[in-house]
Amino acid sequence: MRRFLVRRLAAIPLTLLAVSVLVFTATELIPGDVARTILGREASDASVARLRAELGLDRPLLARYASWLEGFATGRWGDSTLLGVPVRELVLSRLADSLLLGALAFVLLVPVALSLGLVAGVNHDRPADRVISVAGLAFGAIPEFVTGVVLLVVFAVRLRWFPASAQAPPDAGPLTRLGHLLLPAFSLVLLCTGYVARHVRASTVASVESPYARAAELRGLSRGQVVRRHVLRNSTVPATSALGVQLQFLLGGLVAVELLYNYPGIGALLLRSAVEKDLPTLQACAMVLGVLYMLIVLAADVVYRLLDPRVRLGTAS
Repeated sequence: MRRFLVRRLAAIPLTLLAVSVLVFTATELIPGDVARTILGREASDASVARLRAELGLDRPLLARYASWLEGFATGRWGDSTLLGVPVRELVLSRLADSLLLGALAFVLLVPVALSLGLVAGVNHDRPADRVISVAGLAFGAIPEFVTGVVLLVVFAVRLRWFPASAQAPPDAGPLTRLGHLLLPAFSLVLLCTGYVARHVRASTVASVESPYARAAELRGLSRGQVVRRHVLRNSTVPATSALGVQLQFLLGGLVAVELLYNYPGIGALLLRSAVEKDLPTLQACAMVLGVLYMLIVLAADVVYRLLDPRVRLGTAS
């Protein structure tokens, strides 16, 4: 375990270096002139050239990359060309909002997906199994923004059970903020539930039909006792990797959900920065999400190892 952590942590700087190259190259390929976008179409060529020099856009590409990478590594992320505020504080505050939404979605996803997978696995080839499997496939095939629109129209516009916006008033209490986040969280949960439930179902079916489970039933244990003592743990181990994958999907789904529900998270900031060519903010958002992605993968592998000591992550990686 220690060797695995050391090797994975040592690989993070090299991975981040590769991510930085991709991020910087991708942002440089965005069409349009940043200085012209900031000043507007009516600005003179001299004003545009002067602003390009102030922003360092007239320097060689490698020099700009080295300067940007050094600034990001040392915490000097510059100022947003769109909002005129420090990028570091802006991105980290939006990241905190997105993590709150993602954490709520994950907290809802785990019990729902595990319960549905266990029910489907214990009742495999029965009506309950077929209903859960078909519903999971259907919701997994629908993009999160389509699910979000349906939830928004039904529960916010028609029934008025939930607010239409995920952005709560500044003086709102915890319960009010939670109520504003439930609909966007469920939009993400419905997308991911089917994938995790299918993994839990498959491992549950294998555990229920295993020799040790059958032997336990022959010893007089009820089906519920067999599930609690023997099936539950073996069924949750494969779900760990599935949940890690779905956490990565949650990061991608945040962009559409935050825009749909008017939530000020890092996904909405990333898209706005790309549209408005706010390169410092765009680059910082992409790098922060890259770091978060790697930490999620590492955490999923560690939890998988703790749940199943037989997995030799140290050599498999």
